[in-house]
Amino acid sequence: MSKKILVVNTGGTIAMSVDDSEGVKPLDDQAVNKILPFLEKHADVTMKNVLNLPSPHMTPAIMNQLRLDIEEAFEQDHYDGIVITHGTDTLEETAYFLDLTLSVNVPIVVTGAMRSSNELGADGPVNLISSVRVAADSDSLNKGVIVVFNDEIHAARHVTKTHTSNVATFQSPQYGPIGTIAKKSVQYHHAPLDREHYAITHADANVPLIKAVAGMEPSWLQFLLEQQIDGLVVEAFGLGNLPPAIIPTLQQLLDKGVPIVLVSRCYNGQVQDIYDYEGGGRKLKEMGIIFSNGLNGQKARLKLIVTLQKTRTFKELQLLFDQ
Repeated sequence: MSKKILVVNTGGTIAMSVDDSEGVKPLDDQAVNKILPFLEKHADVTMKNVLNLPSPHMTPAIMNQLRLDIEEAFEQDHYDGIVITHGTDTLEETAYFLDLTLSVNVPIVVTGAMRSSNELGADGPVNLISSVRVAADSDSLNKGVIVVFNDEIHAARHVTKTHTSNVATFQSPQYGPIGTIAKKSVQYHHAPLDREHYAITHADANVPLIKAVAGMEPSWLQFLLEQQIDGLVVEAFGLGNLPPAIIPTLQQLLDKGVPIVLVSRCYNGQVQDIYDYEGGGRKLKEMGIIFSNGLNGQKARLKLIVTLQKTRTFKELQLLFDQ
């Protein structure tokens, strides 16, 4: 008996087409539907067009509405798996947001394309076919939200876009893919050890992200003191160190009750409170800055947006970011 798979379309390059005179143009409503006959060889597939957005138009609020739409569709029809098509620029963010918040206990796969639907070597069709196969595979259960691209399966927590145009753009630095897709089978090599879930009602927190660079000026950040921000994420140097000039401004934000989460701008490793000089990680930890556990900046921002609905206490947030 064929598995029932829901394909939720949100737009992106997978749904775009190339026009020689105008370049890549959004959005071709039929681009994904044309693949449907090939999908039905692998599962009983239902297509649902929820959005038609280029992924730079995605916001946390839209991600949350997508979550609600998926939960409603699942409650009505109890699908065996769900595939979401998405633009690649913010795909990893939507996938991770859903990983943290989606209350559906079937395989959830996010995929997309680097080449438009009518471009030579378009990767959208094979990615979508692979995603349906993965969503219909019983071994995909209890893996969290996963990203399928270029015959690889990645955990939403670890995957990131690494190349502007290559079809092998999605990689998981330090961890690698959790599985691969062969001609006749789906093969898992390992799986994430830890799973998190947060029940939320919205995703409206105002959380900026800044990146540390040599010679930062305090004036670059002082405007944040006048903003109604709910939190801040900082991509620090190396193990978690910052230019000393911006420390007083960060202290002022902390004094206002704004939680600050620290991540590294490095692709591998995680921040640690090692260095004891001014701006060093140990000093930052003593100030009350929250150290993340290997998430990149954009994902740490989403996790802070989500966890702020659970607590605003710095120590409790640190415990959540230790997970």
